[in-house]
Amino acid sequence: MALNYVWVAFFLITFAVALVKLIFFGDTEIFQQIVNSIFDSAKTGAEISLGLIGMMSFALGIMKIGEKGGMINIFAKIVGPFFHKLFPEIPKNHPALGSILMNFSANALGLDNAATPLGLKAMKELQELNPNKETASNAQIMFIVLNASSLTLLPISIMAYRKEAGAPDPSDVFLPILIATFFSTLVALILVAIYQKINLLNRVVLGYLGAMCLFIGGLLYYFSGLQQSEIEIFSKVFGNVILFSLFTSFIGLALFRKVNVYDSFIEGAKEGFEVSVKIIPYLVAMLVGIAVFRASGTMDYMVAGIAKGIALCGLDTSFVDALPVAFMKPLSGSGARGLMVDLMNAKGPMDFAARVACVIQGSTETTFYVLAVYFGAVGIKRTRHALPCALLAELAGVIAAIIISYIFFK
Repeated sequence: MALNYVWVAFFLITFAVALVKLIFFGDTEIFQQIVNSIFDSAKTGAEISLGLIGMMSFALGIMKIGEKGGMINIFAKIVGPFFHKLFPEIPKNHPALGSILMNFSANALGLDNAATPLGLKAMKELQELNPNKETASNAQIMFIVLNASSLTLLPISIMAYRKEAGAPDPSDVFLPILIATFFSTLVALILVAIYQKINLLNRVVLGYLGAMCLFIGGLLYYFSGLQQSEIEIFSKVFGNVILFSLFTSFIGLALFRKVNVYDSFIEGAKEGFEVSVKIIPYLVAMLVGIAVFRASGTMDYMVAGIAKGIALCGLDTSFVDALPVAFMKPLSGSGARGLMVDLMNAKGPMDFAARVACVIQGSTETTFYVLAVYFGAVGIKRTRHALPCALLAELAGVIAAIIISYIFFK
């Protein structure tokens, strides 16, 4: 229901703004720009969905091998005690727990192409446990909000853009991004736990969270002493070695247990094809809504209004130029990335606002895209508290990014 109101608002607000531009400012091109954005974004949505077919087919084929060979059950047992507290609806050692862990791991390592199909696989398994097929379950909401909180350990693409823009130290945003994304994920976990009355103050949850904090702290300490080139090499080697090792372990264990590996892969790959086609209407709908909202110029007005409000309060406005990235990121990852690159090109990569934009880009997620694709893949129509929790976690990430940028760069 929340997505319904948001989607309708995109069109109604766009129409009102465009009408004002036409009547009062004589902008005769505005409606043509909006209509063109509809056609372009609809085409883009279909292309993205079709482009996922190959990756989805491969990923779900590998996951089917892991499921039949027993590797997914092993992962489920490893995270079982912790995930059982966060996802009490999921039966003990259920394969969905392993899929959720793999999706989180792929996101954290920056392996976006692998993370999406693994996440859709997890949503499909959670949907099988869902008693009401059109309403999001508590487990699905917890999973998707944590997924949308953008826990990232290796923001290599952002550092690469900074290097391209001529930054003498492209990795200077690494620590701020890591800290900001940790806060957004923590807020996401707390918000959903409050909604779902999940007790986080128990030994199991605190133990796992403590271990995660130590792990992230260790990574912070290790990476803080590396050069940019060393971080890039570590990311490329470490992330991809882990991913391919997982695939190989799935196949090896299945072979050891005398599973027909090839037939299992084909069975899973067929599911991947079906899921890729199924998400097309949901993705097209969301991308079109976002496109018309952008084409009307409404976002520019929002940023200008906030800047004036901040100035009237007597606060520093150095970060305001980075706000378009914050507004765009929940709507479009590529749009936010383009705004970030434009800002670095215009003001230089060492400009404070450009650095803030990079930290925001690395610590937030394309919330509306994630919700539309993941819920659309399993036919969820009523998303309950998923959207407000995800957007509040997004807001926490933006606020953390701004504050931490002031600490590091001002």
